[in-house]
Amino acid sequence: MASGQSVPGALAELLAVGPFHVALRAAISSSGLALDRIRYRLRLRDVTISVPTLSNWQSGRRRPERPESLRALAELEHVLELPPAALLSLLGPPRPRGRAAHPKGPNAIVTTWGTGVEPLLAGIDTASDGRLTRLSQHDRVVVDRSGRVAEVASRLILRASHDGADRWILVWDAGHAERIPEVVAGQHCRPRLLNVDPDTRMMVGELAFDAPLARGDTIILEYRIVYPAQPRTDSDTYFRRFHRPTRDYVLEAMFDRSAPPRRCHRLDGPALVPSPAASVHLVEFNVTGTVGIRWNM
Repeated sequence: MASGQSVPGALAELLAVGPFHVALRAAISSSGLALDRIRYRLRLRDVTISVPTLSNWQSGRRRPERPESLRALAELEHVLELPPAALLSLLGPPRPRGRAAHPKGPNAIVTTWGTGVEPLLAGIDTASDGRLTRLSQHDRVVVDRSGRVAEVASRLILRASHDGADRWILVWDAGHAERIPEVVAGQHCRPRLLNVDPDTRMMVGELAFDAPLARGDTIILEYRIVYPAQPRTDSDTYFRRFHRPTRDYVLEAMFDRSAPPRRCHRLDGPALVPSPAASVHLVEFNVTGTVGIRWNM
């Protein structure tokens, strides 16, 4: 597409409904660029990505999941002259269409996080995953002077839809960090099992409740992800994935007052203006898919 040209009708329709890989393939075709030229243009924007990765994305064999891949996708949208978040918005799982729309247990987790997480589910009891409804979640992200995520504090309100729910399954992607973060349990839970892939720095674990829940019971759950001190990393993105609908989600990012970000955006495009206290937040309702923010220091 020539600069300033509007998105063609057929492509616009695919960008509206997806699926992701079909829309990406159409956008690449419409651009007239070969994959190696796209790779070159991304490199000019300080993004390194391989031609096989681009090929896998457009074929549906893989999709962007890690923070660096999501950053690359944002730049790819620019190279392809697409509206901000045109492709990113297609990454979330389908919205609910009846009781059977959302897979339960390990299938739901793999659907959301990709097959790379599957080996980490070994030994994890996912039975409670299908017995809990996440009513609310609040993530408070602490970002240090260099723009690095130092800590994430999470507070969840869960309700049991069946008797016997006794744990929450935690999935965490620490791929941007040089060292594995620590999971610190807070109110009403304790770590029971944590599987870690040292190469990808993906983590899957269980947060065991103080006691099993009966149907209709609610629980307030708190935990923190604490990153060890380390050199500057590329952790300029934070996101949360939801494999089933959540009624409300609050994401708050607290920056160092002496080093606020130059720019801050939602992953789906709109800018966020830091408060006088150097913080930003967003609120979402009936959430599925991926929600997050990115920043530039």
